[in-house]
Amino acid sequence: MSTSTLGVKENRTPPFPASSTVEVDQRNDKGWTALMFAARNGNVDVINTLLEKGCDVNLVNKTGQTAQDIAFFWDQGNASKVLNDFVNKQNPDKQLRNYFSLNYLDRCSEQRKKEDWLQSKIREECTRFIAFSELKPFVVPLEDRTKRWRYTLAKLKFCDVENYLKSNPPVVFLGVQRNSGPESLDHTMFAVDCTEGNIEDLKKCCPGGTFINPFPSALQLEPSEAGIFAEARSMLDWLYRYKYCGTCGSVTVIAEGGHKRVCEKKDCISNKGIHNTCYPRTDPSVIMLVVSPDGKKCLLGRKKSFPAKMWSCLAGFMEPGESIEDTVRREVEEESGVKVGKVEYHSSQPWPFPASLMLGCVATAVSEDVKVDEDEMEDAQWFRRPELVQMLTHQHPNGYYIPPEQAIAHQIIKSWVRMTANL
Repeated sequence: MSTSTLGVKENRTPPFPASSTVEVDQRNDKGWTALMFAARNGNVDVINTLLEKGCDVNLVNKTGQTAQDIAFFWDQGNASKVLNDFVNKQNPDKQLRNYFSLNYLDRCSEQRKKEDWLQSKIREECTRFIAFSELKPFVVPLEDRTKRWRYTLAKLKFCDVENYLKSNPPVVFLGVQRNSGPESLDHTMFAVDCTEGNIEDLKKCCPGGTFINPFPSALQLEPSEAGIFAEARSMLDWLYRYKYCGTCGSVTVIAEGGHKRVCEKKDCISNKGIHNTCYPRTDPSVIMLVVSPDGKKCLLGRKKSFPAKMWSCLAGFMEPGESIEDTVRREVEEESGVKVGKVEYHSSQPWPFPASLMLGCVATAVSEDVKVDEDEMEDAQWFRRPELVQMLTHQHPNGYYIPPEQAIAHQIIKSWVRMTANL
């Protein structure tokens, strides 16, 4: 749609200079960012520059609107298209991709049993390795401080890790990065445990590289690499923890590119069929936003381990033979005393500390009386939508806030706020 059709003259303000170090996501007292103002005024040049600078398209203002919502509401056709295209490029399947869930590698699971193929790939010039020491990833700080993310995973060549590989450490085949174009090469990627080696050698071949604590520092990885980190760390953690057969106690050996452990006792029952003693396990858990019967309030809780003034969705692990819906109902009632009826799925998030899968849901309560389980929770309260917006934008008068955007709880709460926004 053209600006002449809209009846609005597009502002052609020059974009920021390349040397600018302005904080692109800074807010005013109403929670508005530069991107929101550019969306309101239909300034496509500024929008493109802000997107290039790494601004957050998902931030909401004090009324729960994103820049995309604002452009649509004010009928800024060109701005709305640019923002829509950007969001769709980030999420081509048009589904929410929570942090740690975006992994651009083709896992090529059919290649894991081909030992000769794996060995040949390890030595290829275009192969890259992700290094860990004591489950800490080796990363390189990003030079552009105006961007939202602080680290990228260090991509090492075979010659960089050759000395480490001589001690036969755990190595995990992560997958293949597919590159388009006639001259582009696919990059096979592995994770390698360098705990037993001299980590200073890695720093020599990758100046500026450093090992970071997985939590919370890994939450500052570029999102496109956070999923690779999640796969690699979860696998290495499993290989470290399960060195012995859970069935008979015998030693196990690593197989299938690090994706299986085989008991050395040939007649062990774990060598027959599929068992989680042989393959890595993922522990499913539910995390849910409970909405009041009238749809105007949400139930948030505080665990005793939470930072001061942080509130979040209720959560808990699934039990064997239990459905997602029944887990939600049981956990909500156990923790808060509130009874739940309808349960709807929202989205999921791998959580590699060590290997959980968070199943996000929105649940409708059939009661509002709260009786907190003091063994699990410090408190649980109902919050109205305006308060949730204040917590999202760090504007709450009591200093209350919710988990950061990398957490699925943040995304569930924000989606409910946006869905109920009165534009």
